[in-house]
Amino acid sequence: MIPDASGMLELTMARVEAETTPVATDGGFEYEGRRYLRAPVPLHFPEFELVPESKRHLKQRTALFEILELAFSDCAAIGCDQFLYWDPTDPAQCLAPDAFVRLGRPDDLFRSWKVWERGAPEVAVEIISESDARDRDWDGKLQKYRRSGVQELVRFDPECEPPSLRIWDAVDGDLVERTVDELCSPSRYLKGSWVVVRDGVVGSALRLRDEATGQLYPTALEREAAALRAQSAAEARVRELEAELRRRG
Repeated sequence: MIPDASGMLELTMARVEAETTPVATDGGFEYEGRRYLRAPVPLHFPEFELVPESKRHLKQRTALFEILELAFSDCAAIGCDQFLYWDPTDPAQCLAPDAFVRLGRPDDLFRSWKVWERGAPEVAVEIISESDARDRDWDGKLQKYRRSGVQELVRFDPECEPPSLRIWDAVDGDLVERTVDELCSPSRYLKGSWVVVRDGVVGSALRLRDEATGQLYPTALEREAAALRAQSAAEARVRELEAELRRRG
């Protein structure tokens, strides 16, 4: 009996898998038809770490993630506190930005970000917090970002007075700090400008402003509230028109 096309495909895939699956043998190791003196040592790239976080920092980074996700998730992958790896030989070489953006692909539910598989994020954001020991060696962290391939690094410190906004750009293989005027500076990669605003809950907050409209990109709650206001205004207008028709009738 001659197998059908689907059966032939299954047999071929099974043969390829058998040929490419590492097999331990007596005194050696086989892979893709070749023998080696030992088996490879697997590398483990962790996907999370328990780090103390203040409630204010949690609210700030969550709000920023919502803003970026609502605005750009159809054309960019958006990260928030996932591990960012750039060296496939060393899992210790990693960062965990409070937000990052990789343009050119829709968002998905990735657990960590490996540059050699997905490319380096164009934009990364660090919201400084005294509760996070990883923020204390900023010079060391800056060098890691340079090696990671990030093109625009935003550092926002809401806990100093006045709040601090600093931005670095990739220039000739280096990360160089740009001048920032009055806590506002345009993003090189996102459609808008980074701005620091006053927030009634967390004090100072980092936001992205749409320069085409002059409005802040909204959080999920802000978008919902705006939709409700628009609906209420439309309903009020309908009532006015109905009242006018009744007077004329």
